[in-house]
Amino acid sequence: MPSVIRTWVLVATLVAAPAYAGQEIGDYRGLPSDLATAATAFDIAQARSDGAGLRRWLADDYVLLTSDGGSQTKAQLIAATTAPGHSTSWVALSKQIRRYWPDGAVLGGIVDARGFDHGKPTSTHARFVDVWAKRHGRWQVIFTRVNEAR
Repeated sequence: MPSVIRTWVLVATLVAAPAYAGQEIGDYRGLPSDLATAATAFDIAQARSDGAGLRRWLADDYVLLTSDGGSQTKAQLIAATTAPGHSTSWVALSKQIRRYWPDGAVLGGIVDARGFDHGKPTSTHARFVDVWAKRHGRWQVIFTRVNEAR
C-alpha cells in the first residue's frame, strides 16, 4: 500500500479506534447533536473498516489531500480503508479542533497511530482536518487534509 494511502488510513482510524473500544471518541460536546452523531458514526465506520458506513458519511465529491501532494477520491479511500491486511492496533487523539456553522464544520486534531499493514508495523504522527457539509439535511465529510507532523 503506498505511503500516502497508509498514512491516511492510519489517521482515518485515529478518532475511530477509541470509539470502537468503547472510549470517548473525541470531545463532541458543544456541537449540534446531529453533527456530533454524524462524526461519531463516521469514526466508528472507520474503526470497523465499514465500507457502507464510509459511503454514507463521505460525500460523493469527497477529496483527501496529503502532505506529499497526493490526493484520493471517495472510492479510492474506501478501497484502501477496507483492504484486507490492514488494522490499527493503537491510536491516541492529542487535540481536537472544532468550528461549526449551520451548514458546515471543521473537525481536526493531532494524532499518534500505530497499526499493521499486511503484517508490517506502521506508525504515524499527523495533523488532520475534516471539513463537513450539511447537504439535503445530512452531514457528510467533503474534504480531509492530512499532514505528517514531525
